[in-house]
Amino acid sequence: MIASPFLLAFVLLCGFAAIRDLNTLTIPNWLNGWLAFLFLPVCLLVLPGWEVFGAHLLTGVTALVLTFALFSLGVFGGGDAKMIPAVLLWVGPAPLPAFLQITAISGGVLTLVLIGLRSWVPQPGAPGFAYEALRPGAGVPYGVAIAIGAVLTLPGSLLFQQI
Repeated sequence: MIASPFLLAFVLLCGFAAIRDLNTLTIPNWLNGWLAFLFLPVCLLVLPGWEVFGAHLLTGVTALVLTFALFSLGVFGGGDAKMIPAVLLWVGPAPLPAFLQITAISGGVLTLVLIGLRSWVPQPGAPGFAYEALRPGAGVPYGVAIAIGAVLTLPGSLLFQQI
């Protein structure tokens, strides 16, 4: 359980990314950098084996290539395109289908809620923590959905199961 503080840091960073994205519609590079970086000390502490380490690394790198392709097509924002690979380093390949499903469903529900709230809450009356997200024509803070998907699927991770 020596890696437990790193798991807590992962969950807290995901939560902070969700809140920050909801508040500003941005996910800072330093936050995604820490999410990715903390994967390495966990692997050094847990020593999951080359197969598990390689599978998680391959999942993250593949996600990086795919999300940047989607970013270049305008599907994702830059913060989202960096957060997905960072969390997939931790999640790995085993729960990837569940991660994609939960993230997509969470993102869809979030989008519908925002559409409803944007038509119901007048912009000057929007609460400060979600002012940008409730601005008409603003994007969807998809970091919220990514964080939900990551935290809910992390227990299925091969790395998590060895901690």
